Amino acid sequence: MEQFKTYALMTGLTLLFIWFGGMIAGQTGMIIAFIAAAGMNFYAYYYSDTQILKHYHAIPVDHDHATGLYKIVERLTQRANLPMPALYIIPEAQPNAFATGRNYEHAAVAVTEGLLDLMTEEEIEAVIAHELSHIKHYDMLIGTVTATIAGAIAMLAQFGMFFGGGDRNRPNPIVMIALMLIMPLAASIIQMTVSRNREFMADEGSAKMTGHPEWLQSALAKLDSYARGTAMHDADPQTAHMFIINPFTGKDVSFKQLFSTHPSTEQRIERLEALK
Repeated sequence: MEQFKTYALMTGLTLLFIWFGGMIAGQTGMIIAFIAAAGMNFYAYYYSDTQILKHYHAIPVDHDHATGLYKIVERLTQRANLPMPALYIIPEAQPNAFATGRNYEHAAVAVTEGLLDLMTEEEIEAVIAHELSHIKHYDMLIGTVTATIAGAIAMLAQFGMFFGGGDRNRPNPIVMIALMLIMPLAASIIQMTVSRNREFMADEGSAKMTGHPEWLQSALAKLDSYARGTAMHDADPQTAHMFIINPFTGKDVSFKQLFSTHPSTEQRIERLEALK
């Protein structure tokens, strides 16, 4: 069922992109958008995990190099009935973590050095359980595809004026201008909504997997606090939604919350409180 939901969302976003291409440049635009969407989805499906791990200089580790972390992940994967993911450590002081990969067999969990240094074992377990929940529900692929398509729609809107063709089926110029303004906003809202909902689901999954919602509550409070005072040097807005806590938390201001990739830490802690 989770795979079906993932592919259904990917298909829906792709069709939205193709439709928008048609609105801007008629049949030619639809063809160009279809080819672009196919290429982007192919790349996102097979190579996005490698790219993000490389971007953050993630170092692969095994049982011998990170025994404590490995044992935590091994214990949780057995509990969740998941294959053991590849493990990585990111040389960053900000405590954070993310999961990536296209399916159970090609999944990876990456944690920062700051997370391992600043969190208790129980808090680390709660964070890992959160990331494994993302893997369980294919959230990594959904997040990658929604971000890719949202970015592509914004790009298509920017360059829409350069698409040629006099297709009589296209809307009038006023409608086209409105679409170019509205569609990137709509795509971004879809991306943020999906990301926020998935964070709530992963928090709940962590609480169920560990049996201790308070562990994640404590971890989230620490993550939020340290993120406000410790910058992540290689942080990229295009991948912010993948982390358990927004790496740009310290730069957020209230009016930006509409476009935040994460629900507020207060909301997440409150929802976990209801699970006790």
